[in-house]
Amino acid sequence: MIWNLIVLVVIGLVAGLIARAVIPGKQDLGIIATIVLGIIGSFVGNLLGGIISGRGFELGTAGWIGSTIGAIIVLGVYVAVTGRRRTRTH
Repeated sequence: MIWNLIVLVVIGLVAGLIARAVIPGKQDLGIIATIVLGIIGSFVGNLLGGIISGRGFELGTAGWIGSTIGAIIVLGVYVAVTGRRRTRTH
């Protein structure tokens, strides 16, 4: 149980860092937010993988590649949504 949690955090951190390196622009995310980004990306990657492979919706985590792809998608959506809300006051 504790081992699975440690692996999930490590995969989340690595996937989140890769996603932040791939998506252009400045993301104001700390280390905890980066880990959460990777963990959410892992779930998104698993859902997309299940849909593409025909397994359907399965709630679970993906491997390294699925987690990274999911984190890139999640961060891209986050940047698109938060970037539109910001207004310039100049």
